[in-house]
Amino acid sequence: MELIQENPDLSAYLAADEVIDHHHPLVRQTAARLAKEATDSYVYARLAFEFVRDTIPHSQDSGDPRVTWRASDVLEQGTGICYAKAHALTALLRAEDIPTALCYQKFDVVHGLVAVRFHGAWHRQDPRGNKPGVDARFSLDGERLAFLPDPAAGELDYRGLYATPHPAVLGALKAAPDRAHLWRTLPTAL
Repeated sequence: MELIQENPDLSAYLAADEVIDHHHPLVRQTAARLAKEATDSYVYARLAFEFVRDTIPHSQDSGDPRVTWRASDVLEQGTGICYAKAHALTALLRAEDIPTALCYQKFDVVHGLVAVRFHGAWHRQDPRGNKPGVDARFSLDGERLAFLPDPAAGELDYRGLYATPHPAVLGALKAAPDRAHLWRTLPTAL
């Protein structure tokens, strides 16, 4: 599948904003701690992916009612749904100058993941968090995502690579007082 940059300027995929706040001290501290263990950018990207996937529980899986959307809040509170975890991973990767995009899949609702740019190509990664039946892995040699869409069921991979969260996603996150409300208002399409 060919992925399409929404913004042709690669520097947009390194930028910070109110959501991907990679200049926040907590994001910088976490990135620096992970970078100490890395021998190169690829190893750092894998470590950051595994950190978000494995140490920040998906709030639906853990039963946490809090809704996070800003990368630094995800790291501070240690919880988030797929979108929030993607925001945290994006911030950690951009903090170390690795171009990272937000991307999405459509199931019953829209699912969020990221794409990293290595060796002149984009590679999708899903930091959602593993559980029985879900085994996502960091890979540049073929996707190891949490979920694969079934086109016969109307599911699909969106081809767009976003420098900032899609407005429908961010709007739902910001408007939700808790995860129960968010679950009723998750976007079903982009």
